[in-house]
Amino acid sequence: MSALVTRSCATSKVGGARRATNPLCLPSVVLGSRTASLRRQHQQQKHDVRANASVFVVNTPGGGHAVIGFHLAKQLAEQNHDVTIMVPGDEGSDKMNKEPFSRFDELRSMGVKTVWGSTSDCGACASGSYDVVVDNNGKDLDTCQPVIDWAVGQGAKQFLYVSSAGIYKPSVTPPHVEGDPVKESASHVSVENYLRSASVEESIFRPQYITGDANNKDCEEWFFDRIARGRPVPIPGDGMATTNVAQVEDMAKMMTLAVENDQAHGGLFNCVGDRGVTLNGLVELAAEAAGVNMADVKIINYDPEEVGVEGKKAFPFRYTYHFFSEPRAAVAKLGMTYERTLGDALKERWAAYKASGRAEKDMSFEMDDKIISAMTEKVAA
Repeated sequence: MSALVTRSCATSKVGGARRATNPLCLPSVVLGSRTASLRRQHQQQKHDVRANASVFVVNTPGGGHAVIGFHLAKQLAEQNHDVTIMVPGDEGSDKMNKEPFSRFDELRSMGVKTVWGSTSDCGACASGSYDVVVDNNGKDLDTCQPVIDWAVGQGAKQFLYVSSAGIYKPSVTPPHVEGDPVKESASHVSVENYLRSASVEESIFRPQYITGDANNKDCEEWFFDRIARGRPVPIPGDGMATTNVAQVEDMAKMMTLAVENDQAHGGLFNCVGDRGVTLNGLVELAAEAAGVNMADVKIINYDPEEVGVEGKKAFPFRYTYHFFSEPRAAVAKLGMTYERTLGDALKERWAAYKASGRAEKDMSFEMDDKIISAMTEKVAA
């Protein structure tokens, strides 16, 4: 029989410090799957009736994380929470012409307040006080500390911070789980540590790669660009490195489950999908989504050093080791569930890709051509 792993975490913050022996609330007590399922349903029902919390979301003005805040605001509004989303910078900047910002009318039609300002003075564009503050913007303490201090000063009960799974140290025993060693030099770590000492209940989320509606940073598009044009798909390494590509709707759902949820207090959550995928496997899923037979798709696995290219510039994913996390804490403590596969999500993304006209645009593949040429010469030799 399958089992779920949970642990109760008796922690509290007194005078700005946490009193606990296990600040990460790691799971340890095994419950039968039926009992755990019933408990999750009960917790979910309790959480669903909570409404009308005031939530202030600081959403990054650029990069892949922007779409998380967009969907988080939508889902919170659907649950009748009073949501304000603040974007650092100027509403009139060119960045606001791109998704998800160009679709903020969708948020406003749901009652979400959209404002622009500075993270150094959130109060200047805030209206009243907030029960929950979310930082989906800062990557370092200089940026995040003013937001945390403001949240505490105005009486927030909970603070959600979107960190990064990129802070985990490479492991010989993947996947990464909550509590695994992290790179202490990573800027997100200093933010996490500061937040744990602040006088507010924190919930920390560590995402990886993101796919989904309104995303403005290439993920699946990199694969679609090549498949749509019948080009070879160059994948560094042997293609068996495993990663995690999460649907943004699931990531927002996980964070929504944490809002005003005692089970999330002091929690650390890998904000990822429930299945890993190999890099070559991503090619297969993308081809299937595009309705292309894999027999017609050529994958070229190569060594960047041998062909004379910089791997980071040639390919948008980590490829030198297995870089994937599992959402164990969210499943055990928040009752997180997943309704569809990555393959299904990619079919939806392919439809959006085609509708955008990107499949017909002229594109340069100079680095790909260099890789292909080098590999052809190597085979010929």
